[in-house]
Amino acid sequence: MKDLFHRLTRAHRLLDDEIRSELKRRFPSNIKLLRLKKLRLAVKDRLHARLSGRKLVMQTGL
Repeated sequence: MKDLFHRLTRAHRLLDDEIRSELKRRFPSNIKLLRLKKLRLAVKDRLHARLSGRKLVMQTGL
């Protein structure tokens, strides 16, 4: 479980970094930002589910 927790926190951090760098661009892509934010939210939901002891079924098509 520790390994999964670390991978999820790292993925969340990397997505945060990508969102920040996209926002710094002169003309940020709204489509890319939306996709990154959805992915970040999905990772956050999995982290929260792991911490609270529940299993979360991931939706496909994100």
